[in-house]
Amino acid sequence: MTEDPLERIEREEREKKNRNGGLKTATIILAVAALALAGTLAWVWGQKSNLVGELEGEKAELTQQLLNLQSDFENLNSDYDSINSQLDTSREQVAELIDKLSKTEATNRAKIRQYEKELGTLRSIMRGYIVQIDSLNTLNKQLTADVATARREAAESRQANEDLTRKVESLSGQVAAGSVVKARGLHLTAYNSSDRATDRSSRVTYFIANLTLVENEIAERGPIRVYVRVKDPNGVIILNNSSTDFTVGGETLTASASREVDYEGQDVELSIYVKDVGELGKGIYTAEAYTAKAFLGRAEVMLR
Repeated sequence: MTEDPLERIEREEREKKNRNGGLKTATIILAVAALALAGTLAWVWGQKSNLVGELEGEKAELTQQLLNLQSDFENLNSDYDSINSQLDTSREQVAELIDKLSKTEATNRAKIRQYEKELGTLRSIMRGYIVQIDSLNTLNKQLTADVATARREAAESRQANEDLTRKVESLSGQVAAGSVVKARGLHLTAYNSSDRATDRSSRVTYFIANLTLVENEIAERGPIRVYVRVKDPNGVIILNNSSTDFTVGGETLTASASREVDYEGQDVELSIYVKDVGELGKGIYTAEAYTAKAFLGRAEVMLR
């Protein structure tokens, strides 16, 4: 059946309108989708930019912390070679870490976190150095104080010895002349192994102290012991197997050697040997002679 021309024209126009309407709808849908995609991309880009900015900020902050730590290490010094050597090693580690961080992208979060841990470790090492240096400085101050105390006590001891000697001399001078045996001619001589007098310190094997107990008719008769104290140049008493303690003027002293003689009011010459003297140094050696009642005298010998 042949289609009416007018109907055909109307049908074609309707079909054309339908096609145009569908195309327009598709165009609108595509435009909306494009806008949505563009918005999404813009949001994602913005988020990415914010994240990169935050990461760059974290890197910058970490860099500054490392620079501060580097400055702290440079300003930390000690008087101890072993610690200074360790400090040099730590300074090199900080410098290397700063260099590695500068070459690392801020977006490499794994590396950034690793460097943060290394920073924490280096800070702990820094605190350890500070504690160690403070402890050593405190110990050094204590040792210095102890040395000063020891020196002061030694000086006081020397002064006490000098005071004691003066006290003994003073006491001996106050004893009545008629009741005290006195002496004269106290002489100290050094001898070598060949029993010859010598002034060479390296050859001395013993000393002999010679003196005379003087005549005193009213002095007490009987046995009397004479004590000899031989001092080295530093004032130290020379001791050996013959050494003994004695008391004079209420004070107890130590003698290098002693000898007992029978005193009958007349002059008595005697020699007292001080043996086993050991190695001697150069200087002036002093001999002091005593009885239990008095100081008898002092003599010196120079050894070279």
